[in-house]
Amino acid sequence: MNKLSPGAIPKIHSSGIQFKMMENIKNFSDSMRKYGVSIQDLFQTADLFEKKDLATVCTSLFSLGRATYLHPEWPGPWLGPRPAEEHKREFTEEQLAASKTVIGLQAGSNKGATASGQNVGAQRRVIIGK
Repeated sequence: MNKLSPGAIPKIHSSGIQFKMMENIKNFSDSMRKYGVSIQDLFQTADLFEKKDLATVCTSLFSLGRATYLHPEWPGPWLGPRPAEEHKREFTEEQLAASKTVIGLQAGSNKGATASGQNVGAQRRVIIGK
């Protein structure tokens, strides 16, 4: 985290005491939150330290990778897809009026298409006793 945001974690404990190692993990998680990772994407200390949920830890790291896109001062590589950006669209009154004359296929008109003959997935077979 100190590479992404210098000074984000002021003290990193290097001793092998479990409490200090858990504090390192908590400091990392807190600095991820301050960097811009959503609180829903953060892992708990026990997820990593006790190896309870490593998938959540990986998800958090990908979230951190996506957060780096929001910091243009970061010169290094990114991890994961770029977050979506807002693309505001402007429509004229004529375009809005023209859209009111179109009936979409989700509005009930499906131009004669039906679901008859559809057989998606495995068939259910019921076996009645011997």
